[in-house]
Amino acid sequence: MNGRLGAYRRVVVKIGSALLVEGRSGVLKRAWMASIAEDVARLAAGGADVLLVSSGAIAMGRGVLGLPKGRLKLEESQAAAAVGQIALARAWAEALGAHGLTAGQILLTLGDTEERRRYLNGRATIGTLLEKRAIPVINENDTVATSEIRYGDNDRLAARVAAMMGADLLVLLSDIDGLYTAPPNDDPDARLIPVVDRITPEIEAMAGAAGSELSRGGMKTKIEAGKMATVAGTAMIIASGKILNPLAAVDAGGTHTLFHAEANPVTARKAWIAGHLEPRGTLTLDAGAVRALRQGRSLLPAGVTAVAGRFGRGDAVRVLGPDGLEIARGLVAYDADDADRIRGRNSSAIEEILGLPGRAEMIHRDDLVLKGEVGPAS
Repeated sequence: MNGRLGAYRRVVVKIGSALLVEGRSGVLKRAWMASIAEDVARLAAGGADVLLVSSGAIAMGRGVLGLPKGRLKLEESQAAAAVGQIALARAWAEALGAHGLTAGQILLTLGDTEERRRYLNGRATIGTLLEKRAIPVINENDTVATSEIRYGDNDRLAARVAAMMGADLLVLLSDIDGLYTAPPNDDPDARLIPVVDRITPEIEAMAGAAGSELSRGGMKTKIEAGKMATVAGTAMIIASGKILNPLAAVDAGGTHTLFHAEANPVTARKAWIAGHLEPRGTLTLDAGAVRALRQGRSLLPAGVTAVAGRFGRGDAVRVLGPDGLEIARGLVAYDADDADRIRGRNSSAIEEILGLPGRAEMIHRDDLVLKGEVGPAS
């Protein structure tokens, strides 16, 4: 695509249950799914990374299991998800496979994006899928999530995924084609707001309640997702998914609301690492490693000469040069004890030393902020 969406390098697309599943029957809308797969293929062909956050598992599963109408009990929802996830994953694999694309299923819980160890694991897995040009298909792990440990809707999950993966655009496909001054079904004078520069209390007040029994979301959750995404440097679009090829329609200038990001994803992430995380330890480097970091490379164990502090995998650490001066901060890929065991050693020796395969980098370049780039670390 080379229209409105052509400028974005990494796009997260959220798809709600009501768009994918036909009423209470649990029957998949295959023609619609085929059309969105075609849109995804066009974005991918243009060089964009595309991630899908797809609802629909519970809606599909409840139809297969013949569960009653109305609100499901927790155990019924979890059972429906268990059945529906298999069918949904197979459907996405077939739809994307028709365009030569590989689908990879990722099931997340709230803790996977809140707890730093699991956050890094999820980020690395999704990142590897994208490097291999696969399409991650992400959903909340409804088979184990409870009300206390869940996102509650896939709008917020999609925003967290967009922030975690440094996406520059989040598209929320909905049964409404954008943000209006009032709920358009209730107010004939409601006007579409095509662009939102910043989410203010006035913008939040325009949000309505959930509009579909199959969906847990509504405009209110979309605005909450927008706040999360735009602060993290991700622009957001709300557009109608009730048509075939909805992404192509947005690309061609179809009706939608665009929420501008408050910063770009790289700057926002670096500011978070540099200024919002308390360093738990230090890594001291040799001169060669310092040069490599300044050339944009990752920090490898071979360049680390000393490890200090009590930190865990995913914690922030200060990175010092041979003179003891701070040159960077980053999220470390190893616990302090393991980092000390592999310091100064070649990455190929990690498995032999630790007894299990580990990441080649002590700190990946995407998790590293050099002094002077941004924030208090400068």
